[in-house]
Amino acid sequence: MTESQTTPNPEPPAGADVPPAAPPEPSVAPQPSAATPAPAVLDQGTYTAIREPRSAARLALDGTWHQISPRYVASQTLQNAIFVVVVLGLAAVPAVALGQVWAWIPAGVLVAITLISQLVLPRQARALGYMLRDDDIVFRKGILWQRMVAVPYGRLQLVDITHGPLDRAFGIAKLKMVTAAATTGVEIPGLGREASEALRDTLIHVAETRRTGL
Repeated sequence: MTESQTTPNPEPPAGADVPPAAPPEPSVAPQPSAATPAPAVLDQGTYTAIREPRSAARLALDGTWHQISPRYVASQTLQNAIFVVVVLGLAAVPAVALGQVWAWIPAGVLVAITLISQLVLPRQARALGYMLRDDDIVFRKGILWQRMVAVPYGRLQLVDITHGPLDRAFGIAKLKMVTAAATTGVEIPGLGREASEALRDTLIHVAETRRTGL
């Protein structure tokens, strides 16, 4: 029995023409399958960024008094200063240009009333507050003539948050509660934005449960 002999591949002689090696085949990127949807493009419109939903923060119905934001005093002080400047400017036009000196009298009265209200403003702000109880919300205000209003949750029809240009600059808002009786409507000014949103969500949630009897 003869053994098979393997013959090595002969090398090409020197000077012989060697055919070029075949170029490598170009790699083809995998195409997305038809079942894979393309990423959705969000139309942001006039907003600079898409706001992510936040978790709903609710307040506890524990009967604790809550104060308004201290930025309310700064906002009202700036509004009073602007009012005084406008009043004095309007009184200066007839008094200086037309010689009507009597224009300073009503202007002085308005300025005096504004300054007096500015002096008691910090004390008034500390007197404002609200308390959440099991069945109603209690709102208080006033120094000499104090007023406390209790609004049952089941009578709430609308909870509205408003804020003007200065309020937005100071980061505060005013929350208004509308009930079936117009005399029991309550407005809570000077709330921080997060506090006003948390109070609104709490009132809406509790009002729905009270109306449905849960």
